[in-house]
Amino acid sequence: MFQAETQIRVRYAETDQMGYVYYGNYAMYFEVARVEAMRSAGFSYREMEENGVMMPVLESHFRYLKPGKYDELLTIKTLIPELPGVRILFEYQVMNESGEVITEGWTTLAFLKKDSHTPTRPPGNLLALLKPFFN
Repeated sequence: MFQAETQIRVRYAETDQMGYVYYGNYAMYFEVARVEAMRSAGFSYREMEENGVMMPVLESHFRYLKPGKYDELLTIKTLIPELPGVRILFEYQVMNESGEVITEGWTTLAFLKKDSHTPTRPPGNLLALLKPFFN
């Protein structure tokens, strides 16, 4: 299993009237965590797209357990529980500064050819980077 962590400081604009992270912002937090997780593995989303492969989100799920708050430093743990095929699953845990899980969820993305929008296998370099985590 591949695992990575990234941190995000909650900005004022990301909160509601109660000073809590507005629930819709967790999709953005998951995206940031996903891209940074891939970067930490040595993979570049940008290069993948320049080479003609996109990764649209097919499904997303969120479970809100406690509120994130203004100016809090959140840690997002991102897991890839299995080697990807045409689809890739990312699981997330968002923790507050006390280490409590406040939000959890997952997203499923697909690998598509940029020109035709047809499903494709994951880039070979991505598989090569991830395989050692699944032995």
